[in-house]
Amino acid sequence: MSFYDKVAGLLLMASLLGAVALALRQPLIVAFIATGILAGPVGLGLVTAESSLDLLASLGVTILLFVVGLKLDIHLVRNLGWVVLLIGFGQIGLSFALGFLLALALGMMPLTAFYLAVALTFSSTIIVVKLLSDRRELDSLHGRITMGVLIVQDLTVAIAMMVLSVFGPDAGNGIGPDGLLWLPLKLAVMLAGLLLLMRYGLPRLLHVIARSGELLMLVAVAWGATLASLGEMLGLSQELGALLAGFSLASTPFREAISTRLSSLRDFLLLFFFVDLGANLGFPAFGWALPVALALSIFILLGKPLIVMGIMGYLGYRRFTAFQTGLALAQISEFSFILVALGVSLGHIPAAVAGLVTLVGLVTITLSAYMIHYAHRLYPVLDPWLKRFERRHPHREEIELDEQPKQASRPVDIIIYGLGRYGLHLAERLSQRGLRVVGVDFNPDLLRFYRDRPLEVRFGDAEDPDFPETLPLDEARWVVSTLASGAVNLALLQNLRTQGYRGMVVLTAHNERDAGRLCQAGADRVLLPFKDAASFAAEIVADDVLVESCPVRPGRDAS
Repeated sequence: MSFYDKVAGLLLMASLLGAVALALRQPLIVAFIATGILAGPVGLGLVTAESSLDLLASLGVTILLFVVGLKLDIHLVRNLGWVVLLIGFGQIGLSFALGFLLALALGMMPLTAFYLAVALTFSSTIIVVKLLSDRRELDSLHGRITMGVLIVQDLTVAIAMMVLSVFGPDAGNGIGPDGLLWLPLKLAVMLAGLLLLMRYGLPRLLHVIARSGELLMLVAVAWGATLASLGEMLGLSQELGALLAGFSLASTPFREAISTRLSSLRDFLLLFFFVDLGANLGFPAFGWALPVALALSIFILLGKPLIVMGIMGYLGYRRFTAFQTGLALAQISEFSFILVALGVSLGHIPAAVAGLVTLVGLVTITLSAYMIHYAHRLYPVLDPWLKRFERRHPHREEIELDEQPKQASRPVDIIIYGLGRYGLHLAERLSQRGLRVVGVDFNPDLLRFYRDRPLEVRFGDAEDPDFPETLPLDEARWVVSTLASGAVNLALLQNLRTQGYRGMVVLTAHNERDAGRLCQAGADRVLLPFKDAASFAAEIVADDVLVESCPVRPGRDAS
């Protein structure tokens, strides 16, 4: 069987198992790992030590880390708030300490226990965001706290991978202090070069290539793969290089457009990474791994929520908010798999540990998905035992609720796609009427033009299905498209409805036929600029004829 035939079989199998997972309300990661088990050596034998499949898996990890790096804006920590930082770092510290002690108690060597403890600490950003988004809870208090904690975890795992990458195989083989000093020096040189590029080169380059969405995506992938390769050449790691590549673009106005355009490619290529994990999960290893995986899974499903609830209760949050936040974090992250795979490749831990973590991931991701979905039913049952996690006076939550209206004192009223001449005049007129307008356009020059002006402009593509996630759709009462293409407007309407937008959608058409199609598709209003302008001009001309006089025009001599 050729490699093409194997990939085709894997895609078909993953699609079928993915449909089953969707019906069972499970994340696709579970289906992908199950595909690897079924297609691996203990199943159909489609997946073996295939170098080409490993290449696809490596590209998937590279793009995942690149997208995570895009979110690591240097101003991010400043905007998180000290409470979220306390909850995030408190959860990380306690989860690591207790996980390390548990791994030692289960008979692990100290270095293996260290890796396991780090892997158990983090939760899955992809899974949690998807589940909370489906439940429309991202903007709730516990949703915002959960997202803040996940950002803190992503920052921490990025630092952890940087540190671990420095101590590669050579470090473990007694390379000596001189050799160990070279690696941090190489990292410092790489960071210095990136900072110079971030300041002087990358913004200008991106402004040029951003005129083409296809080229922007290609350059982003090439940049991530290049720095991943450079990181490996310098003796660091591919993972570190990919993270730094994303970080170097995180402060640019194009990061959201790049991130959303890469999300589908990331999910597709990660399929092969998780299939590879499942294929390496041999059944002979289950004998010793099952009881250990069960103990670690219980710690994640019960211990991590209890840690989060204890911290939040101490800080003054209500038990309901603490319960919802803790439950959302009760699984391991996709980075847990990558971190352990990194440890295996560096020679720090045996390969069997990767299988153990895969088992823990299957258990915790599967069960936590149901826990999050049925959280509102679980809470009344557990409420009598949760009272000890709430102070008599939950002052912190009351302060947050009091501050929330002040923080949202000027919500976004209207989002306008397309800032050509028509869109710009519309945005300026609406802003003059006291409405807060956010403009979206794919012209990078507009970002420079409006950088120091009142109108907020974001770089984005109306046809990108994931881009609306980055917009304040929960605030906006209207989304207006001034774009001329009927196909683009139909795609935008579909994307908005898919994201759950319930406000009014106003689209633009240049003829009655397109206007009818947009109305049938569900648009609330359709603008016909040429027809409207002609009607308005006719009224002006008719008024001038009726009064038989010519109004004085600005700059014209009235005499």
